[in-house]
Amino acid sequence: MVNINKLKGKIVERGMSVGDLAKEIGVDRSTLYRKMNASGEPFTIREANLICKALKLSGQEAMAIFFSDCVA
Repeated sequence: MVNINKLKGKIVERGMSVGDLAKEIGVDRSTLYRKMNASGEPFTIREANLICKALKLSGQEAMAIFFSDCVA
């Protein structure tokens, strides 16, 4: 499960918007919004990898975002 709050925080921390990130990774802005809001398909490995590169995430940050074990 993706930790969307951490992902959004990293986007802001890097001075980007969701639209900027979408352009950087080559997906439509609305597609990225849907994936972040869980109303679309989950992130692919390729997309997660591109997001990590675009946001310059460390391995630990990437693990915390894309492999979070949040329990309700």
